[in-house]
Amino acid sequence: MDVGASLEKLLAEGRDSATLRFALGTEYLKQDQCELAIRHLSAAVQMDPVYSAAWKQLGKAQAAGGLQQAAKDSYARGIAVALERGDEQAAREMQVFLRRLAGATEERQG
Repeated sequence: MDVGASLEKLLAEGRDSATLRFALGTEYLKQDQCELAIRHLSAAVQMDPVYSAAWKQLGKAQAAGGLQQAAKDSYARGIAVALERGDEQAAREMQVFLRRLAGATEERQG
């Protein structure tokens, strides 16, 4: 049984949690299944709004799925959460991703 199937089984058994949704979203993102990744990562941040790693992955999934503005919004929220929690490394990473998205948007508009 692959990782995604194992995680889906846990979810089906009622073991829903932000951590499980984060793991599912991350696994689906690795498989380039952006829509499923976004669904699970969105659930993770709804369950735990201060889960900075989930905000970062959600932004990545949204960007990969072509949802640039949603990704920017997720990174901005994730940066705020990370800074509030003292997670400076996560904040810096999301700031880099946000700058890259902003730069890509400017290139397309220019």
